[in-house]
Amino acid sequence: MNLSLIKSDTVYRELLQTPMEKRDSLFKERLLAPFKEKFDRQQITFDEHVPFNVMTVIGMMHKMPQSLKPSDVALIDQLDQKFWKDVQDAFAKAIGTFEAANITPKVSTYTLTALLGDEQLPMMQINENYSGDGGIPGYILLSIVPNAYTLNRISSAVAHECNHNIRYQFIEWGKGPLKEMIVSEGLAENFAEKLYGTANLGPWVTKHDMSILNDLIKPKLKAHLDIDNMFEAMPYLYGDEITEMQQGKPVGLPYAAGYMCGYYLVKYYLEKRGISIEAATLKTADEILAAASDFWQEITR
Repeated sequence: MNLSLIKSDTVYRELLQTPMEKRDSLFKERLLAPFKEKFDRQQITFDEHVPFNVMTVIGMMHKMPQSLKPSDVALIDQLDQKFWKDVQDAFAKAIGTFEAANITPKVSTYTLTALLGDEQLPMMQINENYSGDGGIPGYILLSIVPNAYTLNRISSAVAHECNHNIRYQFIEWGKGPLKEMIVSEGLAENFAEKLYGTANLGPWVTKHDMSILNDLIKPKLKAHLDIDNMFEAMPYLYGDEITEMQQGKPVGLPYAAGYMCGYYLVKYYLEKRGISIEAATLKTADEILAAASDFWQEITR
């Protein structure tokens, strides 16, 4: 296993010393180009003449090269040696946990970095200033506004994204059906909980109480499990607030509805079947849903 860890603090410091007109190209070359295969597979172009391009996507949550200012050094300084060691250790622990369960990853080389989030942006705020992207095997991109809260949860975020990374080395994503999205997020967060405890669960699981899950989220998601494409499914996964931020049509669900539902669905499945989270990660969504069919009628506590 080989981890290419791109320490972005070095790049951000270099950007602060770079003339404005050259910053974007340096940012793309040093921090985004290593992830080009990932973006290509997500159909996100590097072509600046296309309105929806890689810089547009990154700009939804992150500090951009043109907006970096000397006062941001205080944030950059927190992406320090300890931060990168925590990230590296969390990655090794997550992959090692699968290997210890006799699951050998198909990918041998991984690329990982962390980008500075912009706490003024709604997409960053709603996720409590940290997030991740690990659905394309071989690539993990973290997003963080460094502070005591987010730094304490970065290892859990790495574990969550590693779970996605391993899953999609064995499971076909297809068109992005809702049931796969719900199950995959549930698997990832249960895996992170196993490694780093309930105290480090993300806001995508903890923000709502059980009455919202039982009375609103579960019935609505159950009624739409046949959605078979990512763009129609995303509002049900992310909820209305994020959907509206992305100029989508709300569906009457709260923030991260699919994440919360997936977490409890997978937990129900794990307890019912007595199976490990590592083994469950390689099960299809259909297998998990069939075995946990009673979940939708059960009152989750």
